[in-house]
Parts: sequence; C-alpha cells; structure tokens
Amino acid sequence: MSRPSDWPLAPQSTRFVIPQRTIEQLAEHPLSKGLYPLGIGYYQRAEGHRMERKEHDDHLLIYCLEGGGMVTTDGRRNRVKPGDILLIPKGTAHAYTTYSKNPWTIYWIHFDGEDSDAFVQHIQQQRRGDRTGTVFGLGVHARLASELGALLDSRQASYNLNAFIHCANHLRQILSYIAQLMPLARQQHSADSLDLEAVHSMMQSRIHEQLDLETLADTVNLSKYHFVKRYKELTGTTPINHFIHLKIERACYLLDLSQKNISEIAFALGYEDAYYFSRIFKKTMGISPSQYRQMRDGTVPYRR
Repeated sequence: MSRPSDWPLAPQSTRFVIPQRTIEQLAEHPLSKGLYPLGIGYYQRAEGHRMERKEHDDHLLIYCLEGGGMVTTDGRRNRVKPGDILLIPKGTAHAYTTYSKNPWTIYWIHFDGEDSDAFVQHIQQQRRGDRTGTVFGLGVHARLASELGALLDSRQASYNLNAFIHCANHLRQILSYIAQLMPLARQQHSADSLDLEAVHSMMQSRIHEQLDLETLADTVNLSKYHFVKRYKELTGTTPINHFIHLKIERACYLLDLSQKNISEIAFALGYEDAYYFSRIFKKTMGISPSQYRQMRDGTVPYRR
C-alpha cells in the first residue's frame, strides 16, 4: 500500500491499515481477490491534512462530506468541495491538501485487486464531463456516507479473515453504487425547497457526535424555525428525531458485530452518559442495549 498520511488523528477521526499478512490472504482468497481494501479512514475537519506521492501503487478514493481542499494530478489543480469524489488511479503521482480555514471531512479508501482497474475505469466512464482530472462532482448522498461508515465499522468488529472478506465485498457494492449515482442528474432545488441529501449527509458525517438544530439549519441556509417546519412537512418527523434514529441504527450494528461494551458504544456515538444512551435506545427500540445483545446471542427471546 502507498504510504498513508501521517496526519495526527483528531478526535472523532480514525484510520486503519490492514495488516500485510491479511492483505496477502485477501489477494489469494476466491471471494476477495478481485477487489479488497488496503486501508480505510475517516477524517473529521482534518486541519493540516496534506499528502504528496510521487509513486502510487494502489487506487485511492476520497469522498468529501464537508469543507474542501485542493488536489494536483498530471499538472492540473482542482478544487474539492462537499459531495466530490476524488479517485486517483494506481500509478498517478499526486498531491492534495485541505483548506486551512475550512478543512475537509472525508472518508478515504486505498484498494487493490484483480478487478480494481476495471472498477476504476467503470467509474471514470460514468463521468458527465463536469470536471477534468480525477475530481468528480457526485453530490452529497446520505446513503453513500452511511455505507462508508459501515465499511469502517465492520473492520473494527473482528480481526479474523471473514470480517475482511465481508469488507472486500462491501467495497465492491460501494464502488458499484458510486458508478450508479454518477450519471444521474443532480436535482436542482428551488429557493424554497430543502436539500434533504445535504442534511442527511451532514447527519451521517457527524453520527459520532452531537448535532444541534442551528448547525443543521445552516447546512441549507434556513432559520431553525423554517428548517424544522419544512423538514417535518417532507419527512413527517423532526430532524433531531431522525438523527437519533440514525444513531440507534448504528448502535444496533455495533451491538451485533462488535464486542464493545455499552459505554464504549455510547461514547462512539457521542453520548458521554451511558445511562442516558440506554434510555434513548430503549425508548426507540423497546428494549435496552443489554437486552438487544442478549437477544442476538439467543439468551432471551425478543418480546415487544
């Protein structure tokens, strides 16, 4: 794998480089040798993040959720804004840096495999010609942010080979989904409409912390009152309730696939008080986090 960034991790950011022995196993296994990740990360408001590689021996995909930066490939400089995909093929010398005043929040994946070149070419063929170089204007998509978050969470669930084979096949789905999204015309919003994708993408990118109404409303340039009113008209619920449901969905995922205790899961979702998290979980799911895990283990039946 190309040398990963040595940017010092900020709170709520994470990166994981897959061990070399595991990479060798993935490269040989029939269920993963076509496409597999080498490293995965999530950098939140990554102040000072920069990288320059003259030699690049794998493929790199970056999805920008917030903020922005600059990338240089083949002598061309391009801006990276929220909703952009940065796809750098194997062998492409490059340099990129986040903005100092508005640093980006990104997911990134280094990947390889027998089919990796074909996946990169397939995505490149879907371009609408809106940008040159390696930057593609995809738009903010909450589901894509969620899938990337799930990919990062899944590698934390276990260090056995089956978990990494799952990651490899999840990556295949993600790249296919990106290719599917690219030809679609981005929806043009009128002045009085609400860009739900932008709001939900913000929620997904901040699922590990707390969000207030003012921050969400600023995403779509509305006052808190008009934002809540319009959101409820479109969805039937409030933005904070939806954000809580997203957190509980992620909590269920971590309860299912990891050995983290309740306090660790609560903290990973931005709740410093595990008892408060448990109350929110029970109010949403009808059972406590402990009961949910016991139900998964088959020690108690699910009654609701």
